[in-house]
Amino acid sequence: MGIKYKRTLDKTTPYKPGKPIEEVKRELGIKEVIKLASNENPIKPSEKVINAVMKAAENINRYPDGGCFYLREALSKELSVPGENIIFGNGSDEIIIFAIRTFVSPGDEVIISDPTFLIYRIASEIENAVIKVVPSKDLEYDLEAMLDKVTPRTKMIFIANPENPTGSYISDVKLRDFIEKLSDEIIIFLDEAYYEFAKGGDYPETLDLIEREDRNVIISRTFSKAYGLAGIRIGYALARKDIAEVLNKIREPFNINSIAQAAAIAALKDNEYLEKSVELVKQEKKKIYNELNSLGVRLFPSRTNFILMDTGRDSVKIAGDLLKQGIIVREMSGWGFKGYIRVNIGLQEENDKFIEMFRRMIKN
Repeated sequence: MGIKYKRTLDKTTPYKPGKPIEEVKRELGIKEVIKLASNENPIKPSEKVINAVMKAAENINRYPDGGCFYLREALSKELSVPGENIIFGNGSDEIIIFAIRTFVSPGDEVIISDPTFLIYRIASEIENAVIKVVPSKDLEYDLEAMLDKVTPRTKMIFIANPENPTGSYISDVKLRDFIEKLSDEIIIFLDEAYYEFAKGGDYPETLDLIEREDRNVIISRTFSKAYGLAGIRIGYALARKDIAEVLNKIREPFNINSIAQAAAIAALKDNEYLEKSVELVKQEKKKIYNELNSLGVRLFPSRTNFILMDTGRDSVKIAGDLLKQGIIVREMSGWGFKGYIRVNIGLQEENDKFIEMFRRMIKN
């Protein structure tokens, strides 16, 4: 007989995360593994976070605070945003799913760039949306082409700023000009997962956009990257009160566990850790650019904690050979980038080992 399920799942390819360190150790029988594939923070959590986690663990026999009261209060103070404008998710991925489930009905149009974060497409396919894909231009958003795709059926537009997997970003002027040209009925989803690494210069500060009545803006951010809490899975969104209220109707009562709430509160108090994380990425990224540019490798400008690079060779083989040396990178054929890999910034010694191994491989 088989089982009945949503037929939209037939066209959906599940997201494939980077290999975990322990899996590589088991498969290859090696003890030392460096993971530079999943844009994680290589610095271990701060003592403040670890202590908060240990303390919270004493009460895990109880359900967590479904409203995240103390975390909401802390984040509200940190961002100078009213608590009623904040939505919490099990990672920012869950908030993307919330938004699509809330606002997108079968047949509605969703506009995304290509390449982009794969969850936008996956979640939209499951809801049977019409997905309009706009190829990037020189690995940057083609905003004019996106505007040309807008129709009366357009319900949501996803903008990852900075973009994953390219690392490119949209300036404040360009983003605001784009938003002004959109209908006031369209949901504009700004994914700012790499905000802490990108901010400064002409990178947009967008919190004022959630106050506008004539535009529907959702901004998502995460504690996974700069704050170093990827394993705990906690993200948040900022939106106008009426948008936040309907998104919270989709949110499950206890989607943020008590350990994650305690860790996030502690992380917000540890500016030293955050500054150290951002500075590490800044300095080590500069080093990697210098070293690999000298080898003639084509690298792309990045406002994130990762670098997209064209190896000029068989990237499947390059990634496989690096894996044998205990270095996990992201091979990019799945995004349509034949010959490319994506490497996130690790600790100094990890980056040095990657550079050394990569140099040997491309010289052979």
